[in-house]
Amino acid sequence: MSSIDISSPASPEISIGTLDDTNSTELQALAFDTWREAEAQLQARWDAFLAADRPSRRRAAFATYLTALDAEAAAAEALADAHLHPAAAA
Repeated sequence: MSSIDISSPASPEISIGTLDDTNSTELQALAFDTWREAEAQLQARWDAFLAADRPSRRRAAFATYLTALDAEAAAAEALADAHLHPAAAA
């Protein structure tokens, strides 16, 4: 396991395997909450892209949207793993 802690609230890429004492239902709920937050950030970034009024702002807004898209995909994968392999996550 890595010594890097990426479980801060700003990072949707939580390390499910580090929560050994938590039961699988709580892990699934945590994964779901993380995905919902990532999805909300994704929507906010898309809205910012649509609202951007200049090409330079649109480029920057689209770059942040792509970053949010990657984070949402990682959160969705963690959610799927928590539901498909609950025993492995705990």
